[in-house]
Parts: sequence; C-alpha cells; structure tokens
Amino acid sequence: MHFTLYSRSYCHLCQDMLDALLLLQTPQRPFTVDVIDIDEAGDPALLARYDELVPVLFADLAQPELCHYFLDESKVREVLKD
Repeated sequence: MHFTLYSRSYCHLCQDMLDALLLLQTPQRPFTVDVIDIDEAGDPALLARYDELVPVLFADLAQPELCHYFLDESKVREVLKD
C-alpha cells in the first residue's frame, strides 16, 4: 500500500495528519507515504489545486482524495483492508 500526502513544511495540520497516518501502520499492514511539499514542488498547477486544502491524502492518485485537513481514520482503515 502506498499513500501520497500533499502538504507544506510549516503546516501543523500536515504534520498531524502524517503522524496520525503513521500510527495506523503495523507489521501486518505496512505502507509507504510520499510527502509532497506543494510549495517546494515547483508546479503552479499543484499549488493552485491544493493551496487551501493541505493536507490532502490519497491512496491512489487516480481516485478521489481520502481526506483533507484531518485524517479520516475510517477511510484509511478501509483502504488498508483491501
């Protein structure tokens, strides 16, 4: 399982979401997380899309977001079950 988290380096909500997500990881449910800083990415479209929404979490970039602002633990657990 792999997650993508769009965030900002100075965003406490972003760090809170990452910390909460990592607490759901177990040896039986390992996963990786790509943390993408939208300010550092150098992509104006990415910045425009997520500027006011960070943090934004995806399990699959081809699917809708799982959550933004705060971790939706039930959605993440549902994805981890698959």
